[in-house]
Order: sequence, then structure tokens, then C-alpha cells
Amino acid sequence: MTTTDRVKVALVEDDRRMREAFRVLIDGSPGFACVAAYGSLEEALHVPAREAPDVVLLDIKLPGMWGSEGVDLVLKRFPGSTVLMLTAFEDETRIIESLCKGASGYILKDTPPARLLEYIREATSGGAPMSPEIARKVVTLFSTFALPQRLDCQMKPQETRLLALLADGYGYQGAAEEMGVSINTVRSHVRSIYEKLQVHSQSEAVTKALRAGLI
Repeated sequence: MTTTDRVKVALVEDDRRMREAFRVLIDGSPGFACVAAYGSLEEALHVPAREAPDVVLLDIKLPGMWGSEGVDLVLKRFPGSTVLMLTAFEDETRIIESLCKGASGYILKDTPPARLLEYIREATSGGAPMSPEIARKVVTLFSTFALPQRLDCQMKPQETRLLALLADGYGYQGAAEEMGVSINTVRSHVRSIYEKLQVHSQSEAVTKALRAGLI
């Protein structure tokens, strides 16, 4: 069986022993192939890939840029790939940040090997796999967000469009270019959005907008 017949997986994990354990598991499992393994996000973004992966397993906490910070960069580096976050802990801020930047799933590192492979396969079919502990955390986070009244009436079309771009993983500069405005205009929209949504971060703003059906 060639790699074209398998689910191609790239790893970004700084712990050498864990990275090797994941590589051995994936390469040794029928229907899977580990096509790349990186020790940092910077390495993954700059080293030429031998093959475009179907799935990128991205450690959330890395030296240098954290995985949760660079999900959108990984998706630009590997167009068409799916990013699944790997983590050893359940940090609310990092969960929301990763999902808002485009991660499709969130998996604890101690997930049993067979289940991990199921999660990878599920991601290639358009699924959004999450370890049960993470899924419960996400549900709890969404339930705690209070929405301002008449939210849909408060938002301007440009603000709604900006929220949609941020939810798709655009940064301020990319959103400004997409909207045909200056980055200062984007920052002004963001300040207005924060005030209207009663939030203090981009991840909170996107989450509230999604829950309210604005985007």
C-alpha cells in the first residue's frame, strides 16, 4: 500500500519521545502514514514538506510559537489539510483560540492509540473529533456566554463581515485586505465589536457571534 492509499499525517510535537511514539503508531497502523514530524511550529512552517498531509496533529504548547497561536498559519502552509490539536491539559482560553483559528478537533495526548486513529480517520471525513473531556469543556464554555439583547440589530454589516473573517482564521491585516479597508479601520471595528458584545478578546467575540447566529 502506497502513501497515496493512506491517511497522510504530519506531526508537530516538541517532545522527541512522544513524537517518535506517535510516528511509530501512525506508520505501523494499516491505512495511515506519517509523512512528516516537526519539533516546532516554526520548523513546520518553513521546512519543505515531502507530501501534503491530510491531517496535522498539532501540539498546543510548543517552544516559540504555541500551536494554538499558529493554527491559521498551518492551514495556510498546508491548504486542504485538517488540524487536530494535541494537548495534555484542558485550558479554556487555548481551546477557544485553537477552534476559532480553524482547528477541527481537540484531542488529549493520553487518548488510547486505537481511539486516536479513529479520531484522525473521522477528521478526514469532515468530522470534528474531540476527547470527551474537551467536548464537555466546550459545551460548558458556550453555556456561560451571556448574549446582549437585540444583538443582531446592534451590529453593522462591516462588523459582522469582520467577525466572519476572524472566525475563518484571518488576522487583522488579512481581514483588512479582504474588506478593502485599512488595518486601523479594522481595529476600530474590533473595538466597537468588543463593546457591543461585552467581551475582551477575539476568541470571546467569535464564540458569542457564533452562538448568536450572527456568522
